[in-house]
Amino acid sequence: MLNATFFTTAAKLSELPEESAYEVAFAGRSNAGKSSAINTIAQHKRLAFVSKTPGRTQHINFFQVGEARFLVDLPGYGYAKAPLAQQNAWQSLIGGYLSRRRQLVGLVLIMDIRHPLTPLDEQMLAWFGNAGRPVLILLSKSDKLSRGARLATLAKVRARMAQEAIESTVLTFSSVDREGAEETEAILRDWLQQAKKSPAQGEKAGLGSP
Repeated sequence: MLNATFFTTAAKLSELPEESAYEVAFAGRSNAGKSSAINTIAQHKRLAFVSKTPGRTQHINFFQVGEARFLVDLPGYGYAKAPLAQQNAWQSLIGGYLSRRRQLVGLVLIMDIRHPLTPLDEQMLAWFGNAGRPVLILLSKSDKLSRGARLATLAKVRARMAQEAIESTVLTFSSVDREGAEETEAILRDWLQQAKKSPAQGEKAGLGSP
């Protein structure tokens, strides 16, 4: 599993850690199950805070998984009951991070399998689309649908990504029965291990316990 530990939190872009060299970011709507997905992948019950109140996470949280390598939990977006000024602040923080953070090597986008590709999901892909880096889409809460419905939604989202020519992998995912968890972990390890290493880092960078 990924041996992840909490590192720091940032309320604005100027507070992002300089120690980081490679990052994989997690994004998704406030009720899509993003924090649960991070905890499932890291096999840690409370690494990322899971709240019954959507929109509670307002900062960017960094979890270290190796030397200068991090999983990054972005604020959930699209919580309608949050004040408009707060929604705009969150979107500015997320958009600025995705479009400008040079350490970012890949994006994990969490979508509720029952409500995929919302307008805000599309906006997230647009922010990240020109970066030339891969996207992993996790269709979360897959345990809530029948196998046939899961496969139909999976095919629909994969077709849409192909149509938009977005470099992506799409998986069904469940934090309840860990569907897709092993595949997701393997992809994250590949992204972080295959990231171009600087001479100073060389082969020293690792990803914790196998």
